[in-house]
Amino acid sequence: MTLPTILIADDDRSIRTVLTQALGRAGYQVRSSGNAATLWRWVEDGEGDLVITDVVMPDENGLDLIPRIKRIRPDLRIIVMSAQSTLMTAVKAAQRGAFEYLPKPFDLTELLAVVGRALAQPNEPTASNPEPKDAEERLPLIGRSAVMQEIYRTIARLTTADLTVMINGESGTGKELVARALHDYGKRRAGPFVPINMAAIPRELIESELFGHERGAFTGATNRSQGRFEQANGGTLFLDEIGDMPPEAQTRLLRVLQEGEFTSVGGRQPIKANVRIIAATHRDLRTAIRQGQFREDLFYRLNVVPIRLPPLRERAEDVPLLARHFLDRARDDGLPAKMLDQGAIDRLRQHDWPGNVRELENVMRRLAALCPDETISAEVISAELTDLSPPPAAAGNPGVTAGPEPMVTAVERHIREFLAAHNDGLGVTDIYDKIIAEVERPLIRMTLAATRGNQIKAAAMLGLNRNTLRKKIRDLEIPVIRGLM
Repeated sequence: MTLPTILIADDDRSIRTVLTQALGRAGYQVRSSGNAATLWRWVEDGEGDLVITDVVMPDENGLDLIPRIKRIRPDLRIIVMSAQSTLMTAVKAAQRGAFEYLPKPFDLTELLAVVGRALAQPNEPTASNPEPKDAEERLPLIGRSAVMQEIYRTIARLTTADLTVMINGESGTGKELVARALHDYGKRRAGPFVPINMAAIPRELIESELFGHERGAFTGATNRSQGRFEQANGGTLFLDEIGDMPPEAQTRLLRVLQEGEFTSVGGRQPIKANVRIIAATHRDLRTAIRQGQFREDLFYRLNVVPIRLPPLRERAEDVPLLARHFLDRARDDGLPAKMLDQGAIDRLRQHDWPGNVRELENVMRRLAALCPDETISAEVISAELTDLSPPPAAAGNPGVTAGPEPMVTAVERHIREFLAAHNDGLGVTDIYDKIIAEVERPLIRMTLAATRGNQIKAAAMLGLNRNTLRKKIRDLEIPVIRGLM
């Protein structure tokens, strides 16, 4: 019996040695090379039963080699390994027909398992799929932690399928980014991506929003209106916060998923539902099922491929990469270029980030706009995060974290403390101006940050005349970022 031959291409001699020894002990023959040209010659000569190739090699990108191999030997399985560890690497490997993608460093046991699966597959050609034209420019998800690598691999596998996906994760973890990546790199990328937030629609309008309505279907329906299912025809329908969908709408959605068609509100003609469904929620739907708040049969229809997005505190090693990415994006949007010193990076990694990636992005944008120094220090980060800290535990209930403190309560507490500090009343004649200024200054500063320094937009949001806003900026000594204000 002839032993299977594995062809390895990697310019790192130590990796080739480790792989050769591990595969040899597992009973395989191995040929290894440090360049793509030698690997290509072996493949042309009909050698090898499986290829393991790195992406970055001295003479050619391993990903570019995959389509060439597939053209002359379509049944040859290819495993791609890479230290680049990005979503695009995983997606490109899948799109070009790789059997599997492994980010470096990887576990040898996992590699051997993948090799075994690849060789056990029937010798049928594995099709490659055309890539998005601008795939090189888009990088929707950032992170090199182990949990993110697994998400990249899952997304990459799903680009060649059209399965229903359920994304679960806390608010701010990037659920819509994952949904968009699944669409943008999937089979339906030429069609529309239509998102709808189920929590933001009044329950009496949900069926009309999803399925559309006919003229005269209800009071105020003066024209026929397409629903989101029709708008997403040929593409992807993203049902965000699906856990907040009311029971009656759940029943109709289940029927559409079962039958593949629907009728608009007031309509009689069935309409084909040619959409891919991606759902997302921050809720534990299994608990909601036990409580009678979510249909179990609908859950299993939607939960074909579950993806859990971890909170940022579970992937703290990604925080520096994300923070620099958001500062770079802020610079591209016209804000001043900023850098983080090592102390700032350490402080960012220590924070729990209850608002997850969205909170980190907001902090970086705010600092890009308002921090006067080019290099952001640990002291600046600490001050910013202290300002964002939640209020202390609820009084009389130790150990229980209070909910968001109402603004009126915060103002009353602040005034009470201010008056207590000046209980004799002597020398204090401008309490009104002092208190108003303390509220007004952060209000204007943060509104300017939210509008990226655009005074016209900030004035409109605040309901102020632009000249009035300029005067307040000057009187309150709010920093003006040159070229932005």
